[in-house]
Amino acid sequence: MNNSTQGHKSGFISIIGRPNVGKSTFLNRVIGQKIAIMSDKPQTTRNKVQGVLTTNDAQFIFIDTPGIHKPKHKLGDFMMKVAQNTLKEVDVILFMVNAEEGYGRGEEFILEKFQSVRTPIFLVINKIDKIHPDKLMTLIDSYKEKYEFSEIIPISALEGNNVETLLEQIKTYIPEGPQYYPADQVTDHPERFIVSELIREKALHLTREEIPHSLAVLIDKMERREDKDVVHVMATIIVERDSQKGIVIGKQGKMLKEIGQRARLDIENLLGSKVFLELWVKVQKDWRNKMSQLRDFGFRDDEY
Repeated sequence: MNNSTQGHKSGFISIIGRPNVGKSTFLNRVIGQKIAIMSDKPQTTRNKVQGVLTTNDAQFIFIDTPGIHKPKHKLGDFMMKVAQNTLKEVDVILFMVNAEEGYGRGEEFILEKFQSVRTPIFLVINKIDKIHPDKLMTLIDSYKEKYEFSEIIPISALEGNNVETLLEQIKTYIPEGPQYYPADQVTDHPERFIVSELIREKALHLTREEIPHSLAVLIDKMERREDKDVVHVMATIIVERDSQKGIVIGKQGKMLKEIGQRARLDIENLLGSKVFLELWVKVQKDWRNKMSQLRDFGFRDDEY
């Protein structure tokens, strides 16, 4: 670990934005490994996910927050609290917007939250590969009228366009400091958390519009059998209604089997060994509004 701060920079960077603007895609692009789950449904990210990028002369610690939105349940309240608290804890804020969607009430809601913030804020316009350059210039001008951003940088997180430029700009704003994490560490989350997120991603992706964000995953058991170099994972997918349980299991268990097969491939890639994955589905009615159950799923109110 490099504890010398001379010439070495390190900083915490928060990624803020409405749901589904590409925050997790950006984080995974920068880190080069899947640590934040991606879905085309809003509210995929629930916890702060720290991604760590270490270069020769700097360490960037990224925090991927839940999309800022008006909460509709206790889980939503929790997610908003997490997102807003990160604004006070970081060296740079990346306000990410979707180039295709333009400026709307969601962006206005977020800009209101920035009024009392003294942290440098970058406007990061994502998905520029989807629009004409003329539209991009108009969009930039409209945002300049709304807020005085420290930097405005258009990118495509999916294609990688301008991502290196963004990193170079961030480096000019973060302070000199030590290397907080070992060079080969890419996140501060335990493996169990990432495994549960990978399973949840597959369940969300495969059930599409049939299951709203009332789905959680609990890892019941995760142990490595050294004699066979196999990791045994037992996990429970939690839903809110019996009808959702039927959808996740599918006809003759076909959907659950597909979720398991796809998740297992990602988990094997993460852990670097063979994985034996067992999945169950359980109904816990209205769990998103019950603090005791939210705590069971890792949403610890006292940590924020």
